[in-house]
Amino acid sequence: MLQNRFGRLAATALAGSMLMGAAACGGGEEPATSASPTGGATSAAPAGGTTKVGLAYDIGGRGDQSFNDAAAAGLDKAKTELGLAETKELEAGSGETEAAKEERLRLLAQGGFNPIIAVGFAYSGPMKKVATEFPEVKFAIVDDEAAAGPNISNLVFAEHEGSFLVGAAAALKSKKNHVGFVGGVEVPLIKKFEAGFVAGAKAVKSDIKVDVKYLTQPPDFAGFNDPAKGKTAAEGMFDAGADVVYHAAGGSGGGVFEAAKAAQGWGIGVDSDQAKTAAEGVRDVILTSMIKKVDVAVFDFLKSASTGAPKAGTTVYDLKAGGVDYSTTGGHVDDIKTQLDEYKQKVISGEISVPKEVS
Repeated sequence: MLQNRFGRLAATALAGSMLMGAAACGGGEEPATSASPTGGATSAAPAGGTTKVGLAYDIGGRGDQSFNDAAAAGLDKAKTELGLAETKELEAGSGETEAAKEERLRLLAQGGFNPIIAVGFAYSGPMKKVATEFPEVKFAIVDDEAAAGPNISNLVFAEHEGSFLVGAAAALKSKKNHVGFVGGVEVPLIKKFEAGFVAGAKAVKSDIKVDVKYLTQPPDFAGFNDPAKGKTAAEGMFDAGADVVYHAAGGSGGGVFEAAKAAQGWGIGVDSDQAKTAAEGVRDVILTSMIKKVDVAVFDFLKSASTGAPKAGTTVYDLKAGGVDYSTTGGHVDDIKTQLDEYKQKVISGEISVPKEVS
């Protein structure tokens, strides 16, 4: 994230005590994917709705131009189309404890928000605990299957399949037979992105060189919100001869695009179509993005919750279901689109089985 574009969370009656132990984000302009930001305050929707929705973001929050913004877009669509009575959006702080995440979810539940969505696997333990305290509240968590319960919906994606397609794109566009991958934090979820990307690149060119760099190791999750580290990592790859670098690093991806611009190389975005959401000065170097349709998953859950019948357990948004894909904004992959779509169909049909783990 080049910068968070929303103000610090207000110390409202709902969020005040929780925010004492959580770091806040910076401020700036409204993202193109958003309707009306709440910034921690409540937001009224069209008259007639009765549903109060709580949404707890991962690090970076609304305005990260990527993962969290995709979730925000799903919420915004629900505000417009479902007539929600009220929404509350809260954000994780860098380096915060699981107890802070628990308190965030608990305060939303105590405030009468139902359903509640947690964005990111870091909420797994806290959600499992809080969901048992409030069995009447419907919860959903994005990117996690471990937090299981009768009132928890697990919204997960086939990131490796989408990453396979952008890996193929990177190899098809690389003139140096050398590409790179920057991961935010070395956790199993992000390793799925790496595994798919490497497999896609090698499906095109078996001898291609793929550099891999992770910005931080758990429990340090700052790698998802450190553009300077992202830039340094990508600069090292471009200096070493790579000409295309894919990031799965959240807000740190802004730095990857800056490095691509300076090196006259290509960057590949993640989660959202970042050729539409990144800073305008770097959009022209974004070859494509691995689109992870968190907005669709969030909206689907809220729509089902509005009828009182959300599905508990795991729902997988894979390539076949349209849950992941590659973007074409900018026209930079128009010349290889036929080949990419052939790979897509082979994955969908099962002819190609994309690995979830790095071999």
